[in-house]
Amino acid sequence: MDPLGYWIGFNKVRGIGPARLRALLDAFGSVESAWHADEAALREIGLDRRSLTNLLDARSALDLAAELAKVEQMGADVLTWDDPRYPARLMAINDPPPVLYVRGEICPQDDWAVAIVGTRHASAYGREAAHVLAGDLARAGVTIVSGLARGIDGQAHRAALDAGGRTLAVLGSGVDVIYPWDHAKLAQDLIAHGALISEYPLGTQPEANNFPPRNRIISGLSRGVIVVEAGEQSGALITTDFAADQGRDVFAVPGSIFQRGCLGTNKLIRDGATPVLSAADVLEALNLTSVSQQVEAQMLFPTDATEAALLEQLADDTVHVDEVSRATGLPIASVTSTLALMELKGLVRHCGGMSYMRAREAAPPYGDSR
Repeated sequence: MDPLGYWIGFNKVRGIGPARLRALLDAFGSVESAWHADEAALREIGLDRRSLTNLLDARSALDLAAELAKVEQMGADVLTWDDPRYPARLMAINDPPPVLYVRGEICPQDDWAVAIVGTRHASAYGREAAHVLAGDLARAGVTIVSGLARGIDGQAHRAALDAGGRTLAVLGSGVDVIYPWDHAKLAQDLIAHGALISEYPLGTQPEANNFPPRNRIISGLSRGVIVVEAGEQSGALITTDFAADQGRDVFAVPGSIFQRGCLGTNKLIRDGATPVLSAADVLEALNLTSVSQQVEAQMLFPTDATEAALLEQLADDTVHVDEVSRATGLPIASVTSTLALMELKGLVRHCGGMSYMRAREAAPPYGDSR
């Protein structure tokens, strides 16, 4: 049996989320061993009665080879925690989904991504703001992440495609269930220049309780989140909560104080979100003003253990290269040349006077980030 079948099997068991699956893997060593573990062993590691019952029922009912064949027939890909293609930025959040179903392709350049979200009931102003921001960011080489919903999300995806850029849509349904239905054409265009992504098994319908959890994936894939237009109760604000927990920058487009649909974004700004007047504001704040050069640098010079050692020494405060050299035991010439390359990659920032600091969006670049 292909190990992917076991990952898909666990993904279909209600009550087995990231935390419980991690405990199963720690206890049994592999996803296959965990799937075949006997009932007593599963109970011993603390699996609650409902989750245990669901797992035992799934093991007897599911044909894992057939489930895997369905995914392949759909033309979808499956990324798991064990897959080196799994997005490193998403892997670094507290509860990364164990399985991602993907139609299209997640590329290395999608590491330079920004989320654009907002209300489904967008005004003409909100739609135009989303279109301009997404288009300008896409032309700068930034991948646009959103949720394929009507309103702001749809405008952001379409603008990125119109600009010749890439865009990722994170769904609250299976990747074979396009919602809303009138975005079917947009979804097809998106697959050709990005990806549809979901943590939910094929066939999952767009139930209301699926959407809040998927927002952590939208922010987790991104270096920052822009809210274009949102009322006080907008679901887009859930994404900003996840973004804050994940250490992502939050941006908001100012709106009229007289429009109910702008109350949420205006309050975000009042509470500390960065106001956005143009794409340049976002590019500068996230150190994305030279994305194409950063992408080229990362492709030509893969991250190695030396970069990891240097990044570990850099915190939120500036550190002089002499101090980094002493702490790592690396020659000063090696430190300075590597830091210069890391700056091109967007991993560090040069603060003047031969001092550097880690870029806020930089995740550990080497080794297991789980």
